[in-house]
Amino acid sequence: QVQLVDSGGGLVQPGGSLRLSCAASGRNFRFARMGWYRQAPGKQRELVATLTSGGTTRYADFVKGRFTISGDNAKNTVYLQMNSLKPEDTAVYYCNAAVGPAAYWGQGTQVTVSS
Repeated sequence: QVQLVDSGGGLVQPGGSLRLSCAASGRNFRFARMGWYRQAPGKQRELVATLTSGGTTRYADFVKGRFTISGDNAKNTVYLQMNSLKPEDTAVYYCNAAVGPAAYWGQGTQVTVSS
């Protein structure tokens, strides 16, 4: 049974920073891709950033230059450094991990950007 535990969310003022973390456990394999998605109230879940086992990164246009994804493939961990946060970044952020046809999700961590 694969389990993803994501953490690091909180309340931050506009312009501030947060670092999200996600650790996977339960199976002894490496994920082909790990990443972060977010869902704001009343909106669909959307991709934020992904990182493949080969080191390729992908970012949504709305976070380019502000967010950085990184990870340790051998440890099945992934991080999201979020800088210059804006009120519109407020959402629940979910860790995602994929291997073959299977995809797994964390429980979500709330990020609120407000003054």
